[in-house]
Amino acid sequence: MDDQHTTTDPLNANHEELLALANTLMPFGKYKGRLLLDLPEAYLVWFKGQGFPRGKLGERMAVMFEVKMNGLEPLLRPLVGRSLDPALDPRVDKKAD
Repeated sequence: MDDQHTTTDPLNANHEELLALANTLMPFGKYKGRLLLDLPEAYLVWFKGQGFPRGKLGERMAVMFEVKMNGLEPLLRPLVGRSLDPALDPRVDKKAD
């Protein structure tokens, strides 16, 4: 793996997790295929009461719950569709190189 994209640097790890949070799709249920960012607040509130799933998905859903409760969705919206690898990011002008 390219040294530029390793997760040993805490800032890079946080950047990666924010990108993942903004781009994670709900893998099951009524909102399957929707970005966690686009889940209705009431759905996340329900999960908060019932318990979030285990693992990364549950962790990200819990963070998204906090994001939505604090009105921070606009901070994540620009990250949707972005990739850590600039070569894979459709918003990067490849002709500028």
